[in-house]
Amino acid sequence: MSDSTFSKLAPFIQEYIYTHNWTELRPIQIEACQAIFDTDAHVLLAAGTASGKTEAAFLPILTLMQQNPTNTISVLYISPIKALINDQFVRLNDLLKEADIPVCYWHGDVALSRKQMLLKNPKGVLQITPESLESLLINKYSQLNRLFGELKFIIIDEVHAFMGSERGGQILCQLARLSKFIPLPPRRIGLSATLGDYTSAAKWLQAGTNREVITSDIQNGHRKLHLAVEHFYTPDKEEESLTNPYYQHIFERTKSRNCLIFANNRAETESVISNLRQIAANVGFPDIYHVHHGSISTKLRQDAESAMRDRTSSAVTAATVTLELGIDIGQLERVMQLGAPISVSSFLQRLGRSGRRGEPSEMGFVCTEKELSGESALPYQIPWQLLQAIAIIQLYLEERWIEPIRPLQYPMSLLYHQTMSILAAMGELSPAALAAQVLKLPSFTAISTDDFRLLLNHLLEIDHLQQIEKGNLIIGVKGEKIVNSFQFYAVFTDNKEYKVRDESMEIGSIIMPPPGNRFTLAGRNWEIFDIEPKANTIWVKPVEGIANIAWRGGSSNIHTKILQKMQQVLAEDTEYSYLQSGAKKRLKTARQLAKTTGINQFNVLPIKSNICCILPWMGTVAYRTFERLLNLYCRDTLEIKSITGVSPYFMLLKLSKDKIDDTFNQIYSLCTQQIAPQQLVSSKEVLKLQKYDRFIPTPLLHRAFALDYLDTKELQTIVRSWQKKDK
Repeated sequence: MSDSTFSKLAPFIQEYIYTHNWTELRPIQIEACQAIFDTDAHVLLAAGTASGKTEAAFLPILTLMQQNPTNTISVLYISPIKALINDQFVRLNDLLKEADIPVCYWHGDVALSRKQMLLKNPKGVLQITPESLESLLINKYSQLNRLFGELKFIIIDEVHAFMGSERGGQILCQLARLSKFIPLPPRRIGLSATLGDYTSAAKWLQAGTNREVITSDIQNGHRKLHLAVEHFYTPDKEEESLTNPYYQHIFERTKSRNCLIFANNRAETESVISNLRQIAANVGFPDIYHVHHGSISTKLRQDAESAMRDRTSSAVTAATVTLELGIDIGQLERVMQLGAPISVSSFLQRLGRSGRRGEPSEMGFVCTEKELSGESALPYQIPWQLLQAIAIIQLYLEERWIEPIRPLQYPMSLLYHQTMSILAAMGELSPAALAAQVLKLPSFTAISTDDFRLLLNHLLEIDHLQQIEKGNLIIGVKGEKIVNSFQFYAVFTDNKEYKVRDESMEIGSIIMPPPGNRFTLAGRNWEIFDIEPKANTIWVKPVEGIANIAWRGGSSNIHTKILQKMQQVLAEDTEYSYLQSGAKKRLKTARQLAKTTGINQFNVLPIKSNICCILPWMGTVAYRTFERLLNLYCRDTLEIKSITGVSPYFMLLKLSKDKIDDTFNQIYSLCTQQIAPQQLVSSKEVLKLQKYDRFIPTPLLHRAFALDYLDTKELQTIVRSWQKKDK
């Protein structure tokens, strides 16, 4: 290997490359070395899954660490999930065996003894989650200079998973707070496989600093893809897995292969694995099935990861987002997706788990819907999941489009969290000093001094803060109960969960004991024989058969461009080579329905004498805005009796019969007026969307919701394009 970049790497890294039979450095690794060695800028490394991004960041950074050792932690690596840290820890230890550079991983599952070793001798690389970093900022405040005073690099993995979220805002606040203890500002290295807007990503990575950002964007070219989309009807009553064609199809597609099955919620992962186990047992196949999500115990998650890496046998694991990110699980033969993913970004992350080491990426979608009669309301006869899957695939194949990330301007829950965190770390501050500390953080540039004063006064009223004699603020009695809980470190909501154990081990956790005494967890069925409320523990024993699922699905925003592509797919006659027989037939039926009813042409359609169907073809944010506008401004004029539907696909309005003909004109006229988002929030509304919203004054919450969760401009643009159906 004669590349000049290779010659710049530390000798122990060169030796590692030789012993692992690398024939060349990958393009992203060469670009990263050039940017990190030859400039002083932040670096955003954007490249496909399995392109070598992690090594691209660490090879030059570790070289510089060996050339210029420090007396504190040199590299801070921040990851969205513990499993990714565990995976990278093993890989880094292998790389650093011959170097005098220690690596410490730090999260809730790491033994205290390991953490104490780092605190006594802070050197090398620290791998950490945002939540554990928050704990350090509070509980080790007096030691932060000793721990991080010579920090040189901050690596943020999977930056797309942080951007636009309160958790991402938390990281930017943490880095700004940490910078006060570091005389020479460290460089930031961001890693991502799925970015649609590099400008926004660079701006996020740069926040709170004056350094420029160099973006290294290495795409894998037009990689070879094997895609398949199938569709099934599900009966009204759950069939046994042995006769259910949906589960039979998944079993055949994953049989004797190393496969990941992605679902959009935990319940689906549990259900599919439980049913696949039954099918395998019936035909005498070995049990190669695993479940991987946030409520599965650490041991069982690690067992699943190990099974996927084992090349001597096959393994099938159903997972949520926990395996969507860059954990090394070896060579996958196929990825399956249950239903449509919520975004193009998620599709690409999941697709990228297969097709490593030069093999084609292979992904199969399985979409389902209940079989309804022809008398069912019109919009329920449209295969929304199938259309969404096709739209997401086509947006990537045709345009290489990925969703832009919408930043939060008014993260009020995070504002409370960082206010309390800073005060907990520093003990006491004057109101002016606290405001100076908080409002300079990059996540709060839109928050005014008056806004913050309103928050502080409210926190004093509810005893989360207390003002002592000399006027300084300290944490109040009720605030201490919040801040002193280990759950405080996270900005995302923590539901109280019960540990689930059998006689030998911990299996995982569930939010609450489900109805009845049987449920599914880790893809197996369990019967409850004892509950210890004080210990938050449920004792179980294994049982056969089908049981309840202990979770219900969540929700997420779908972009308007996906909905508009779905409309195009429904309206056109384009054939898609990846559609299997069931999906082809279902799409054909849906297109025929669209032509005969006009749903591919008109957005407002009367379907009964007093029921109007609206097909807005707009994303979740615009749909939410539209729904509020109808509720607040059209209920009386149209005499709306009820609004139902499925967000963001359709709405059904039940009206007085004589108002049906006025529906389009009323809606069009209203939606094209200049209505401010704040006008769509009632003064009496209780909006508790984020973890600490319950501690925020109502006026601040209302304004934050209006500006971050509604979009009247997008709504107006979409409605202006609508056509009226002639009588």
